Amino acid sequence: MENEITVSVFFGFISSVLLAVVAYFIRQLHTDFKSMEKDMSEVKTMALVIKTEFKNSYDLLNQKVEYLEQRINKIELNQIKNQDNEK
Repeated sequence: MENEITVSVFFGFISSVLLAVVAYFIRQLHTDFKSMEKDMSEVKTMALVIKTEFKNSYDLLNQKVEYLEQRINKIELNQIKNQDNEK
């Protein structure tokens, strides 16, 4: 009988230790997931900022191109008028 109590105490101790190890790793995993979630939100925010900056740069370049096109059109019209006036 005494031998059975020793064996059951030993198995109880081993199972408690194993459960503590599992609980430790689960807690570490939970902490890692929290930090990963935080990092993902930062990445999403940075991606949104970069996307907005690219959109603004694209819009600015389009405005410059439109302005240059208008300027070229005016210069071409002036040249055509000058050529017509010379004839």
